[in-house]
Amino acid sequence: MKKTLVSLSLIAFFSMGVAAQADLTSDNYYNPLLTGVPSLSITPDATAGGMGDIGVSTLPDVSSQHWNSSKYALAESSAGIGLSYTPWLRKLVSDIDLAYLSGYYRNEKLGALSASLRYFSLGNVILKQTANDPGIGAKPYELAFDLGYSRQLAENFAMGVTMRFIASDLSIKDENYHTGYGFSADVNGFYLLPIDLSSGTSKLGIGFNLSNIGTKISYDQDNTRNFIPANLRLGATYYIPFDKYNRISVSAEANKLLVPTRKSKYAANFDANDQETWKLTDDEYNDISVMQGIFRSFNDAPSGGKEELKEIMWSLGLEYAYNEQFFARVGYCNESEDKGNRKFFTVGAGFKLSAFRFDLGYVIARAANSPLDNTLRFSLSFDVDGIRELADRK
Repeated sequence: MKKTLVSLSLIAFFSMGVAAQADLTSDNYYNPLLTGVPSLSITPDATAGGMGDIGVSTLPDVSSQHWNSSKYALAESSAGIGLSYTPWLRKLVSDIDLAYLSGYYRNEKLGALSASLRYFSLGNVILKQTANDPGIGAKPYELAFDLGYSRQLAENFAMGVTMRFIASDLSIKDENYHTGYGFSADVNGFYLLPIDLSSGTSKLGIGFNLSNIGTKISYDQDNTRNFIPANLRLGATYYIPFDKYNRISVSAEANKLLVPTRKSKYAANFDANDQETWKLTDDEYNDISVMQGIFRSFNDAPSGGKEELKEIMWSLGLEYAYNEQFFARVGYCNESEDKGNRKFFTVGAGFKLSAFRFDLGYVIARAANSPLDNTLRFSLSFDVDGIRELADRK
């Protein structure tokens, strides 16, 4: 399929809903936070994708590496492996995809080791110098490889760290362009408290994840440098059993990008009535360090505290389970209209049979003509302990 190559920040923009026309003289204007390697923020698995993109405080599963790797240390199974696939932005193009492979191994004494591989393909692109140029084919992509370690520090509490290698190749082969490389780390924690009820044992999960804290990424030998999507995510989930076979879980989650805005009160000669001075120059933006960017992300919105609150994205999710084998999920995710307008409902379902589990997640966007509408996710996972039990039966 022929299409023009755009920057990955523009791909992130396409992931947002329809926004209102900017009005820089009021408190309401379109000012999203744009980053390099935006695919790092895309939900990779169908379980979380069916609950409004919630995963930091839910029970451990194979895909916990993306959400909160410390959950692996409290997993019931000793090992697992999973594969997820998402056809992305199908309302815009037909060949953008996200594939996610993850797995872990847990030892009660030594802790848990985990790994994941994320591959985001931008499909087949035709690169042209002029309108009449037949062009050459290219296959741009973004890739991230993770290694994590988590350990139980108390009876109900675990913490984890994850190291990440990032590669972003826009496939523009000339003397001014180079593949972008970066490194980042996650620090996270998970608290899981069992609570005895007359109907069974309920569970309260509380989690946090400070993710993608690392280098900037550059495609032109550091002449310009883009922030990767550093993020703070907080959430809580309560599991309520009705009887031996039926239970529900209720989840709430909030997250915020920890990157500075390009439209900033720190810009030189700031003038609220002049649109140009709302923007940081390239030099000003490049000179902001990663740690400065994290701290400034809490107080650099041009409209002050009201706009900072708009940068918090929140989600609600509900899951019903029968005998921990059949699952039904619904969720809602909300982002301010001025920060991207990603507002959508999700539904999902799952089925677990012994060592194997299959999940689906589906997005129903609220915003008109949203490219996220009808996004479908698939996940397949394998429980190593369950596979061993099947083998022993034979």
